[in-house]
Amino acid sequence: MMAHCTSLRLALATALLLCSAGRVQGSQGDKEPVYRDCVKQCARTNCTGAKLRGFQSVQPPYMALTGWTCRDDCRYQCMWTTVGLYQAEGYRVPQFHGKWPFVRFLCFEEPASALASLLNGLACLLMLLRYRSAVPRQCPMYQTVTAFSVVSLKAWFWSTVFHTRDTYLTEKMDYFCASAVILYSVYLCCVRTLGLRRPGVSSTVGVFLILAFTSHVSYLTFVSFDYGYNMVANASIGLVNLLWWLGWCWQNRRTLLYWWKCGVVVVLLHGLALLELLDFPPLFWVLDAHAAWHLGTVPVHFLFYRCMHQHNFLLFRYHFGL
Repeated sequence: MMAHCTSLRLALATALLLCSAGRVQGSQGDKEPVYRDCVKQCARTNCTGAKLRGFQSVQPPYMALTGWTCRDDCRYQCMWTTVGLYQAEGYRVPQFHGKWPFVRFLCFEEPASALASLLNGLACLLMLLRYRSAVPRQCPMYQTVTAFSVVSLKAWFWSTVFHTRDTYLTEKMDYFCASAVILYSVYLCCVRTLGLRRPGVSSTVGVFLILAFTSHVSYLTFVSFDYGYNMVANASIGLVNLLWWLGWCWQNRRTLLYWWKCGVVVVLLHGLALLELLDFPPLFWVLDAHAAWHLGTVPVHFLFYRCMHQHNFLLFRYHFGL
């Protein structure tokens, strides 16, 4: 493949001359003729007949198990060929298929984000086990917090899978589970602030959130998988959750000693999400804004469960008159 570098360089230079600067900056790398020609040539050379069987015979088992095909490998190699030519010509590194180029580690497409998602899942699981061993099951919010943890664990599992291998299914599961966590966090807030004294309110809100989640998933699945809509919807619900929690924390700042922990948790979670706005090519082709966001949320789990532990302990004492 690298034997074609000279012709690819000429093709890239021609494409850049024919296109305006705005088009080059706004286009994805996979739309460039140099990339497409490279993939076609690689597929013809390596992914047909006996050559394909030869590729499959030397392909590591973990690559085959995670769904990497010969054509996928061609896309990966051609991506870096194109990136090298862009850099040699002094142009900004493009995105490919809506993502920045990442160095693949074993079968992991985005190793930093996959590792960060795994660490979040492990932190969530560890604190859930500690929570279940320390908090009595009779506590009013025990089941709600446990269910929230289960939803979060599923979200981090699919986030790890998605960043390991980006496919149609893994992308949808990652996005849908993330939306479920955001909506359930609103329910958790509702139960704590209103539902303990007014169970009917939390039940009504719960039904509404289930309908909202069903509608959201149905639209993305059967109408249009609109990334912009998904981001706006999640950000809007997240803002409601943030303001609701902060309002409750401020209202109870004189009666609850741990109110500031709750405030710090929600501010950190939503503040770290702003890292997504820092859209830059990955540092060392590994660490991007998304990975930095996920790495930043790992320690937040410990503070969140400490807050829930203190909160449930006080509720337990109040409920049983201790």
